[in-house]
Amino acid sequence: MFQAPITGRTVFFITASAFAVIIAVNVTMATLAVGTFPGLEVRNSYVASQQFEASRDNQDALGWTLNAGYERGQLVLRFTDADGAAFAPEAVSVLVGRSTVARDDQELLLNPTGDQFAAPVVLEPGKWLLRVSTTAPDGTPFFQRLTIQVAG
Repeated sequence: MFQAPITGRTVFFITASAFAVIIAVNVTMATLAVGTFPGLEVRNSYVASQQFEASRDNQDALGWTLNAGYERGQLVLRFTDADGAAFAPEAVSVLVGRSTVARDDQELLLNPTGDQFAAPVVLEPGKWLLRVSTTAPDGTPFFQRLTIQVAG
């Protein structure tokens, strides 16, 4: 049985091929990562950081609590004030999506139902991020991010 000798040229091509595969996989993964989540939260992070403390303090002064739940194709939001009483703000905006993939983001149209809001939405099993925003009667903006887990 004849076996060809391993030469320097053969070792070079094996090593070069292994590195080529590793580089190709890394480039593909990086391209997919940037394509599905660009990472942009705010246009200018410095300006956002300067306004964060004042915005947070104003929002904390409201004393509002927001609870969210998902059941049978319905997303339900419930606001409570500092005394624990439920209330419904005038206009509420909700963006629901995955924290890592922007293509699943959906802006929801909420329907007030008594002291809570509901929206029909189909969410696949897993972790979902809710970005809720509204305005208090005195003009104070209220923003909150909530995470919900949808059972499989």
